[in-house]
Amino acid sequence: MSTPLRVLGKSGDGRSLPRTVRVRGVEFGGQRPTIIAGPCAVESRAQTLGIAHEVRAAGGDMLRGGAFKPRTSPHDFQGLGKEGLEILAAAREETGLPVVTEVLDVRDIELVSQYADMLQIGSRNMHHFPLLREAGRQKLPVLLKRAWCASLKEWLCAAEYIASGGNEQIVLCERGIRSFGNGEYDRNTLDLNVVQAVRRAVDLPVIVDPSHGTGFRDMVAGAALAGVAVGADGLIIEVIGRGTKRSEVLCDAEQGIGSDTLAGIVGASRRICAVRQQFERELTLEAEAEAS
Repeated sequence: MSTPLRVLGKSGDGRSLPRTVRVRGVEFGGQRPTIIAGPCAVESRAQTLGIAHEVRAAGGDMLRGGAFKPRTSPHDFQGLGKEGLEILAAAREETGLPVVTEVLDVRDIELVSQYADMLQIGSRNMHHFPLLREAGRQKLPVLLKRAWCASLKEWLCAAEYIASGGNEQIVLCERGIRSFGNGEYDRNTLDLNVVQAVRRAVDLPVIVDPSHGTGFRDMVAGAALAGVAVGADGLIIEVIGRGTKRSEVLCDAEQGIGSDTLAGIVGASRRICAVRQQFERELTLEAEAEAS
Protein backbone atom coordinates (compact mmCIF):
# COMPACT_ATOMS: atom_id res chain seq x y z
CA MET A 1 0.00 0.00 0.00
CA SER A 2 1.33 3.42 -0.95
CA THR A 3 1.08 5.99 1.83
CA PRO A 4 2.52 9.52 2.05
CA LEU A 5 4.56 8.73 5.16
CA ARG A 6 7.87 10.57 5.44
CA VAL A 7 8.74 9.73 9.05
CA LEU A 8 7.14 6.34 9.68
CA GLY A 9 7.05 4.81 6.21
CA LYS A 10 9.39 1.96 5.35
CA SER A 11 10.27 -0.08 2.30
CA GLY A 12 10.38 -3.85 1.95
CA ASP A 13 7.87 -6.59 2.56
CA GLY A 14 7.03 -5.58 6.12
CA ARG A 15 8.45 -8.70 7.76
CA SER A 16 10.84 -6.89 10.10
CA LEU A 17 10.09 -6.71 13.81
CA PRO A 18 8.42 -3.56 15.19
CA ARG A 19 10.39 -0.95 17.02
CA THR A 20 10.25 -1.21 20.79
CA VAL A 21 8.17 1.33 22.70
CA ARG A 22 8.81 1.41 26.44
CA VAL A 23 6.49 2.78 29.09
CA ARG A 24 8.12 2.82 32.54
CA GLY A 25 9.85 -0.47 31.88
CA VAL A 26 6.90 -2.08 30.10
CA GLU A 27 7.83 -3.03 26.56
CA PHE A 28 5.66 -3.03 23.45
CA GLY A 29 7.08 -4.95 20.51
CA GLY A 30 9.08 -7.36 22.64
CA GLN A 31 9.03 -11.13 22.96
CA ARG A 32 5.64 -11.43 24.66
CA PRO A 33 2.30 -9.63 24.35
CA THR A 34 1.81 -6.60 26.59
CA ILE A 35 -1.49 -6.66 28.46
CA ILE A 36 -3.20 -3.40 29.42
CA ALA A 37 -6.30 -3.80 31.56
CA GLY A 38 -8.56 -1.84 33.86
CA PRO A 39 -11.92 -0.13 34.11
CA CYS A 40 -13.54 1.67 31.22
CA ALA A 41 -13.90 4.74 33.42
CA VAL A 42 -12.46 5.79 36.75
CA GLU A 43 -15.66 5.94 38.80
CA SER A 44 -14.26 6.03 42.33
CA ARG A 45 -11.05 5.51 44.28
CA ALA A 46 -12.18 2.20 45.76
CA GLN A 47 -13.32 0.85 42.38
CA THR A 48 -10.12 1.80 40.55
CA LEU A 49 -7.63 0.70 43.20
CA GLY A 50 -9.47 -2.58 43.65
CA ILE A 51 -9.36 -3.33 39.93
CA ALA A 52 -5.72 -2.23 39.72
CA HIS A 53 -4.72 -4.81 42.33
CA GLU A 54 -6.74 -7.47 40.48
CA VAL A 55 -5.04 -6.59 37.19
CA ARG A 56 -1.64 -6.85 38.85
CA ALA A 57 -2.48 -10.23 40.37
CA ALA A 58 -3.77 -11.49 37.01
CA GLY A 59 -0.44 -10.73 35.33
CA GLY A 60 -1.37 -7.48 33.60
CA ASP A 61 1.41 -5.10 32.61
CA MET A 62 -0.36 -1.72 32.60
CA LEU A 63 -3.48 -0.09 33.99
CA ARG A 64 -6.07 1.62 31.78
CA GLY A 65 -8.86 3.87 32.96
CA GLY A 66 -10.66 6.92 31.65
CA ALA A 67 -10.59 10.12 33.69
CA PHE A 68 -12.11 11.99 30.75
CA LYS A 69 -14.77 10.05 28.84
CA PRO A 70 -16.12 10.92 25.39
CA ARG A 71 -19.75 9.77 25.39
CA THR A 72 -22.35 9.79 22.67
CA SER A 73 -24.89 11.48 24.92
CA PRO A 74 -23.91 14.65 26.80
CA HIS A 75 -26.05 13.40 29.69
CA ASP A 76 -23.97 10.25 30.28
CA PHE A 77 -21.11 10.02 32.79
CA GLN A 78 -18.19 12.05 31.43
CA GLY A 79 -15.50 11.00 33.90
CA LEU A 80 -14.06 12.53 37.05
CA GLY A 81 -11.46 14.70 35.33
CA LYS A 82 -8.52 15.72 37.49
CA GLU A 83 -9.83 13.68 40.42
CA GLY A 84 -9.78 10.62 38.17
CA LEU A 85 -6.18 11.32 37.19
CA GLU A 86 -5.21 11.56 40.85
CA ILE A 87 -6.89 8.20 41.50
CA LEU A 88 -4.97 6.61 38.64
CA ALA A 89 -1.72 7.99 40.06
CA ALA A 90 -2.60 6.50 43.44
CA ALA A 91 -3.28 3.12 41.78
CA ARG A 92 0.13 3.26 40.11
CA GLU A 93 1.75 4.07 43.44
CA GLU A 94 0.11 1.07 45.11
CA THR A 95 0.59 -1.49 42.34
CA GLY A 96 3.53 -0.30 40.26
CA LEU A 97 1.44 -0.56 37.08
CA PRO A 98 2.12 2.22 34.56
CA VAL A 99 -1.00 4.16 33.57
CA VAL A 100 -2.49 4.92 30.16
CA THR A 101 -5.46 7.27 29.99
CA GLU A 102 -7.24 9.19 27.29
CA VAL A 103 -6.77 12.87 26.52
CA LEU A 104 -9.66 14.55 24.70
CA ASP A 105 -8.62 18.16 24.34
CA VAL A 106 -5.47 20.07 23.50
CA ARG A 107 -6.15 22.21 26.57
CA ASP A 108 -5.94 19.14 28.84
CA ILE A 109 -2.82 17.52 27.46
CA GLU A 110 -0.46 19.20 29.93
CA LEU A 111 -2.64 18.19 32.88
CA VAL A 112 -3.01 14.58 31.73
CA SER A 113 0.73 14.35 31.04
CA GLN A 114 1.44 15.18 34.68
CA TYR A 115 -0.30 11.98 35.80
CA ALA A 116 -0.18 9.50 32.88
CA ASP A 117 2.71 7.36 31.68
CA MET A 118 1.17 7.01 28.23
CA LEU A 119 -1.35 9.21 26.43
CA GLN A 120 -4.28 7.59 24.68
CA ILE A 121 -5.95 9.21 21.70
CA GLY A 122 -9.25 7.45 21.24
CA SER A 123 -11.09 6.51 18.09
CA ARG A 124 -13.31 9.60 18.25
CA ASN A 125 -10.24 11.84 18.17
CA MET A 126 -8.11 10.04 15.60
CA HIS A 127 -8.97 12.84 13.13
CA HIS A 128 -8.44 15.61 15.73
CA PHE A 129 -5.34 16.97 14.03
CA PRO A 130 -4.46 19.74 16.53
CA LEU A 131 -4.54 17.11 19.30
CA LEU A 132 -2.33 14.77 17.24
CA ARG A 133 0.17 17.57 16.64
CA GLU A 134 0.26 18.45 20.33
CA ALA A 135 0.80 14.78 21.26
CA GLY A 136 3.73 14.85 18.88
CA ARG A 137 5.33 17.56 20.99
CA GLN A 138 5.10 15.52 24.19
CA LYS A 139 7.71 13.16 25.62
CA LEU A 140 5.20 10.51 26.66
CA PRO A 141 4.46 7.51 24.42
CA VAL A 142 1.10 7.64 22.63
CA LEU A 143 -1.51 4.92 22.17
CA LEU A 144 -3.42 5.78 18.99
CA LYS A 145 -6.73 4.01 18.44
CA ARG A 146 -8.15 3.56 14.97
CA ALA A 147 -11.33 5.49 14.25
CA TRP A 148 -14.32 3.24 13.62
CA CYS A 149 -14.62 4.33 9.97
CA ALA A 150 -10.94 4.95 9.22
CA SER A 151 -9.06 3.31 6.40
CA LEU A 152 -5.57 1.97 7.00
CA LYS A 153 -4.11 4.97 5.19
CA GLU A 154 -6.04 7.45 7.34
CA TRP A 155 -4.96 5.67 10.52
CA LEU A 156 -1.30 5.66 9.55
CA CYS A 157 -1.45 9.30 8.50
CA ALA A 158 -2.83 10.14 11.95
CA ALA A 159 0.23 8.43 13.43
CA GLU A 160 2.38 10.43 11.01
CA TYR A 161 0.91 13.64 12.46
CA ILE A 162 2.25 12.60 15.87
CA ALA A 163 5.60 11.41 14.55
CA SER A 164 6.17 14.54 12.48
CA GLY A 165 6.09 16.52 15.72
CA GLY A 166 9.08 14.56 17.00
CA ASN A 167 7.37 11.84 19.01
CA GLU A 168 7.81 8.46 17.33
CA GLN A 169 6.97 6.47 20.48
CA ILE A 170 3.60 5.38 19.13
CA VAL A 171 1.59 2.20 19.66
CA LEU A 172 -1.33 1.61 17.31
CA CYS A 173 -4.56 0.02 18.52
CA GLU A 174 -7.19 -1.76 16.41
CA ARG A 175 -10.52 -1.48 18.23
CA GLY A 176 -13.06 -2.50 15.63
CA ILE A 177 -14.68 -0.72 12.72
CA ARG A 178 -18.28 -0.21 11.66
CA SER A 179 -19.72 -2.70 9.18
CA PHE A 180 -23.03 -4.28 8.30
CA GLY A 181 -22.60 -6.72 11.19
CA ASN A 182 -22.44 -4.11 13.93
CA GLY A 183 -25.20 -4.58 16.45
CA GLU A 184 -26.32 -7.91 15.02
CA TYR A 185 -23.79 -10.05 16.86
CA ASP A 186 -21.08 -7.68 18.08
CA ARG A 187 -20.50 -4.03 18.89
CA ASN A 188 -17.93 -3.48 16.14
CA THR A 189 -16.15 -5.60 13.55
CA LEU A 190 -12.65 -6.41 14.80
CA ASP A 191 -10.40 -6.08 11.75
CA LEU A 192 -7.62 -8.55 12.52
CA ASN A 193 -6.30 -8.47 8.94
CA VAL A 194 -5.11 -4.94 9.61
CA VAL A 195 -2.50 -6.13 12.12
CA GLN A 196 -0.30 -7.59 9.39
CA ALA A 197 -1.16 -4.73 7.03
CA VAL A 198 0.18 -2.26 9.60
CA ARG A 199 3.33 -4.32 10.00
CA ARG A 200 3.97 -4.16 6.26
CA ALA A 201 3.69 -0.37 6.20
CA VAL A 202 5.38 0.80 9.42
CA ASP A 203 7.47 -0.63 12.22
CA LEU A 204 5.20 0.54 15.03
CA PRO A 205 3.83 -1.95 17.57
CA VAL A 206 0.12 -2.68 17.15
CA ILE A 207 -2.26 -3.99 19.80
CA VAL A 208 -5.88 -5.12 19.73
CA ASP A 209 -8.87 -4.02 21.82
CA PRO A 210 -11.22 -7.04 22.05
CA SER A 211 -13.54 -5.23 24.48
CA HIS A 212 -14.72 -2.51 22.10
CA GLY A 213 -14.29 -4.86 19.16
CA THR A 214 -16.95 -7.22 20.51
CA GLY A 215 -18.98 -5.40 23.13
CA PHE A 216 -19.84 -8.61 25.00
CA ARG A 217 -17.79 -10.10 27.80
CA ASP A 218 -18.26 -13.69 26.61
CA MET A 219 -16.65 -12.78 23.26
CA VAL A 220 -13.63 -10.94 24.63
CA ALA A 221 -11.33 -13.90 25.35
CA GLY A 222 -11.70 -15.45 21.91
CA ALA A 223 -11.13 -12.14 20.14
CA ALA A 224 -8.15 -11.38 22.36
CA LEU A 225 -6.41 -14.67 21.63
CA ALA A 226 -7.18 -14.37 17.92
CA GLY A 227 -5.51 -10.96 17.94
CA VAL A 228 -2.34 -12.38 19.47
CA ALA A 229 -2.41 -15.30 17.01
CA VAL A 230 -2.36 -12.96 14.01
CA GLY A 231 0.59 -11.00 15.37
CA ALA A 232 -0.65 -8.29 17.74
CA ASP A 233 1.98 -7.03 20.17
CA GLY A 234 -0.52 -6.75 22.99
CA LEU A 235 -4.08 -6.26 24.16
CA ILE A 236 -6.10 -3.59 25.95
CA ILE A 237 -9.02 -5.01 27.90
CA GLU A 238 -11.78 -3.62 30.11
CA VAL A 239 -12.24 -5.19 33.55
CA ILE A 240 -14.88 -4.83 36.22
CA GLY A 241 -14.10 -5.42 39.86
CA ARG A 242 -14.81 -8.68 41.65
CA GLY A 243 -18.26 -8.60 43.20
CA THR A 244 -19.36 -5.52 41.25
CA LYS A 245 -22.97 -5.34 40.10
CA ARG A 246 -23.03 -4.60 36.39
CA SER A 247 -26.14 -2.51 36.85
CA GLU A 248 -24.07 -0.09 38.93
CA VAL A 249 -21.21 0.30 36.42
CA LEU A 250 -21.44 3.71 34.75
CA CYS A 251 -19.70 2.90 31.47
CA ASP A 252 -19.59 -0.18 29.17
CA ALA A 253 -20.75 -2.66 31.78
CA GLU A 254 -21.54 -5.46 29.33
CA GLN A 255 -18.06 -5.78 27.86
CA GLY A 256 -16.05 -5.75 31.08
CA ILE A 257 -14.56 -9.11 32.05
CA GLY A 258 -13.62 -10.38 35.50
CA SER A 259 -10.04 -10.72 36.70
CA ASP A 260 -10.17 -14.54 36.58
CA THR A 261 -10.92 -14.35 32.86
CA LEU A 262 -8.15 -11.78 32.48
CA ALA A 263 -5.66 -14.14 34.13
CA GLY A 264 -6.67 -16.86 31.68
CA ILE A 265 -6.18 -14.51 28.74
CA VAL A 266 -2.75 -13.45 30.00
CA GLY A 267 -1.51 -17.03 30.27
CA ALA A 268 -3.06 -18.25 27.02
CA SER A 269 -1.89 -15.22 25.04
CA ARG A 270 1.72 -15.84 26.07
CA ARG A 271 1.53 -19.48 25.02
CA ILE A 272 -0.05 -18.56 21.69
CA CYS A 273 2.59 -15.91 21.12
CA ALA A 274 5.37 -18.45 21.69
CA VAL A 275 3.81 -20.85 19.17
CA ARG A 276 3.38 -18.03 16.64
CA GLN A 277 6.98 -16.91 17.03
CA GLN A 278 8.27 -20.45 16.52
CA PHE A 279 6.16 -20.78 13.38
CA GLU A 280 7.47 -17.45 12.07
CA ARG A 281 11.05 -18.60 12.65
CA GLU A 282 10.36 -21.77 10.69
CA LEU A 283 8.90 -19.73 7.83
CA THR A 284 11.98 -17.52 7.81
CA LEU A 285 14.33 -20.49 7.66
CA GLU A 286 12.28 -21.99 4.85
CA ALA A 287 12.38 -18.74 2.87
CA GLU A 288 16.15 -18.44 3.39
CA ALA A 289 16.64 -22.02 2.21
CA GLU A 290 14.62 -21.37 -0.94
CA ALA A 291 16.59 -18.23 -1.67
CA SER A 292 19.99 -19.90 -1.29
